[in-house]
Parts: sequence; structure tokens; C-alpha cells
Amino acid sequence: MNALLALTGAVDFAARKHIDQRRKGVRAEPYFNHLSEVARLLAEATGGSDPELVIAGLLHDILEDTGTSRAELEAEFGPTVATLVAEVTDDKSLPSLERKRLQILHTPERSVRARLIKLADKTSNLRGLISSPPAGWSLDRRREYAEWAFAVVAGCRGLNRRLEDWFDEAYRDGVAHLGGAVPDGPCGDRDASPVMATASPLTVSTVVTAGTAGTSPGAATGTNRSPSRP
Repeated sequence: MNALLALTGAVDFAARKHIDQRRKGVRAEPYFNHLSEVARLLAEATGGSDPELVIAGLLHDILEDTGTSRAELEAEFGPTVATLVAEVTDDKSLPSLERKRLQILHTPERSVRARLIKLADKTSNLRGLISSPPAGWSLDRRREYAEWAFAVVAGCRGLNRRLEDWFDEAYRDGVAHLGGAVPDGPCGDRDASPVMATASPLTVSTVVTAGTAGTSPGAATGTNRSPSRP
């Protein structure tokens, strides 16, 4: 299929599948805004050279948050896109804490493309944590999410400098916004997140052991959303 036709088809498919979903932030933006931001980050970071990656980024939550099956996704967009989306889809039969723990442990084992999607996804979620934090999330809870995102992204380092820089910028902005000490230099130089010493933050080892409670700030709400999604 022509790349432009495939991309516009994915835009329409995602918009229809996520039509009733909103982000959890206080602004309650359409969930599609998050998907389109992830797709744009991937397109810009790769210079538009990988349409299948961009399409998978646009559809990265579709198996987890809608009634779409992998077979349907493959029929619409082919096995490569379906496999990429499946790689970044959590097992919803597991508890939220376990899913978060497994994201940290298994992300380094994923394909390069899947890790790029993870990196763009966490960048978008951190940006949303600053611009429109979820209603009812305490400062500590937002700090813990930043810690967890940092730990997941540790498994995505060394693949795309532009995506890493955008994540690190969002992370520094989040640290400053949440009252922590802003790290100097690339955040990837650290073995563990230097975030907010003033709030007894989770260390990466703690997150791996116990997970981080609660939902993602980018998680969708709406009639099609599974309540078990992190």
C-alpha cells in the first residue's frame, strides 16, 4: 500500500477506535491527541523514513484500549505494524503493578522500533504530566510516575539521539515542575533517576521490585477502555 494512504488510513482507524476516550489530565483532551503526538515524534526523529513505525506509533494503544484484535489490525495494516503494536502492548490479565515492573524488565529485549515507540510514548506522557496532570494525582504520585518512566526509558537508550533529547527535556521540565533538583547533562548518564530528593522518590530498584501504583497520566478514559490498563 502507498505510504500516504496507509498513514491516512491509520489516522482514521485510530480516531474511530478511540472516539469515546479522553486523557486523564485536568483538560481531558481527546486521547487521539496523545497518539498523534507519539506519531509525530517518531516521524520527526526518523526524518519521515519509516512510515510503518509512525503508523505503529499512532496505533500503539489500540490493542490495549479498544476492542480491536490483532487479527483485525494485521488485516488492515499488515503483519509488521501488528507485531510492533503487540510488542508494546501489556498483558491486561496481570495486575497493574506487575505490568509496570515487566515494562522495566522487558523493554531492553524489545525490537529497536518497539523501543522507539516506548521512548516517544513516555515523552508524550511526561509532557502531559506537566501541562495537564491527572485530577487527583498527588505530587508524590506524579514524581513516582516520572521515576517509573525514567526506568523504562533506560532500556531505550542509544537508539535515537533526538528522541532521547526530547525525553530528557521533558524529564528535566518535570523535575523542575515537581520541585526536584534538575539534573545536569544528559539524563542517560545516570544509573538511576536523580529526581526530587525532597519527596523520598522511588529508586529504579524499588520500582522493579514493587512497581509503581496507579494509572498512567496518558491512560485513556471512556467506554472502550479496559479498567485494568496502567
